[in-house]
Amino acid sequence: MSGYYTGKRSKNIFDPNSKGSFRISRSKIDLFIECPRCFYLDRRLGVSRPPGFPFNLNSAVDFLLKKEFDVHRKASSKHPLFDTYGIDAVPFKHKDMDTWRENFVGVQYLHKGTNFLVTGAVDDVWINPKDELHVVDYKATSKDSEVNLDADWQDGYKRQMEVYQWLLRQNGFKVSKTGYFVYANGLRDKKAFDAKLEFDIKIIPYTGSDAWIEDTLSLIKQCLLDGRIPKAKAECDYCKYTSLIAEADRPVKADKPVADLKVKAKEVKKKPIAPVSPSLF
Repeated sequence: MSGYYTGKRSKNIFDPNSKGSFRISRSKIDLFIECPRCFYLDRRLGVSRPPGFPFNLNSAVDFLLKKEFDVHRKASSKHPLFDTYGIDAVPFKHKDMDTWRENFVGVQYLHKGTNFLVTGAVDDVWINPKDELHVVDYKATSKDSEVNLDADWQDGYKRQMEVYQWLLRQNGFKVSKTGYFVYANGLRDKKAFDAKLEFDIKIIPYTGSDAWIEDTLSLIKQCLLDGRIPKAKAECDYCKYTSLIAEADRPVKADKPVADLKVKAKEVKKKPIAPVSPSLF
């Protein structure tokens, strides 16, 4: 078994009889929206989806962008890109910034209606002259066309930002509806690699709305309290895969008795072994 998938968990599982709070991360909220069945299997039964391998290049871009904006945070200065995109703000200085960025910790809020400890790790936060905070998320890609937020799969990016905005508001901060995606697009039109990858950096504003979050948290609580596994979602590739595996695992009715298909060992030894064509590999 790979180190990326540990099988069924015994920790971080929702117990309907527990009086304590239950941690729900931003990513698990999005998992519920994507597929309640996969969410239930994960948070109630401890069976998570197999994870993908980490995107180390994307992580490197995030890390370097954080270092770059932290220089301006320390100096209370504007990043040059702010003038390019007409953004009147500076990186926000706060004693908890490092904690807010830390995975599995992040910005936290105990939602009394569900007793969920909702968490989310931000990439950055900027502040404008009105003392409003702007949530900032770093993204990395490599494509020939202009980067934007128009694809259906990017709805998850938007919800991600809205959860961060909601969390900061619940912690008493004045948060602007406008957040920013700092998009790093790896250029592929260079003549040679030359041991370096160059990026075009674009800042995309996004107007978020957290109106959906409260109701979604209530639905999540109802889902976890239910003793029934939700139905498979037609759009979920994981559910499709597991259902096909279940079908394939059923006993197959043979057209001929198994005895007729057996070949004696002596006959096998007499048959020459055909060479394997290199074209198969």
